[in-house]
Amino acid sequence: MAMSALAETPVRELVSEAEWALRVELAACYRMIAHLGWDDLVFTHISARVPGEAGHFLLNPYGLMFEEVTASSLVKLDIEGNKVLPSSYDVIPAGFTIHSAVHDARPDAHCVIHLHTPEGVAVSCRKGGLRPVSQTALYALASISYHPYEGVALEADEKPRLQADLGRAKMMILENHGLLTCGRSVGDAFLAMFTLQRACEVQVMAEAGGAELIEIPRAILDGIGAQVKQTLGNSGSNRVWPAVMRKMERLDSSFRE
Repeated sequence: MAMSALAETPVRELVSEAEWALRVELAACYRMIAHLGWDDLVFTHISARVPGEAGHFLLNPYGLMFEEVTASSLVKLDIEGNKVLPSSYDVIPAGFTIHSAVHDARPDAHCVIHLHTPEGVAVSCRKGGLRPVSQTALYALASISYHPYEGVALEADEKPRLQADLGRAKMMILENHGLLTCGRSVGDAFLAMFTLQRACEVQVMAEAGGAELIEIPRAILDGIGAQVKQTLGNSGSNRVWPAVMRKMERLDSSFRE
């Protein structure tokens, strides 16, 4: 099919059923993050690896706010940054650098979320980062890493360092920058971000009070991995994500377009 004809064909007719289902979930994730007030105008990004297509992933169109993202508007890219399907939209360069790095290094990272929430950025500016001062923080601390700030993420040579710093963690604090989570599904990455963001919110509020904080003992922190597995299982999002999808349907189902 000629490129001009491709451009005029509805996206749903050009992709597999599995990709379309993923597009719907990813668009819903954008909308929920906007609903929660975690977006940053047209900046920050969420990506997802296309099922059955090595090296292809979906990213938000640069210029749309998260509340405007739909299943059809998501841009399909290869790992080099080339558009796989025609799109009138471009993607934010820093978003491509960060997300392509994670997808390339982590086969299990099917979805990657990067945000600049005020609380997340505040904790990212703090020496010592996230503190074990709440139960929510313990869930985050069970699988977290840090990446030093190197300026706006535009240079490809930052990718190996970002990949090395992420390692096998599910969550990362980008120092002086923001938060990043990854997961085996959109729901997994969303639940990880909800947990990390809520931990940052609680810490910022607790520290703002000025009183000395009670840190959870090291022995409990060391055993949190087993407790996370016991309470959430292999995929705690199996209960959370369907509820998020139902909420988005009630709020505005236009993300499915």
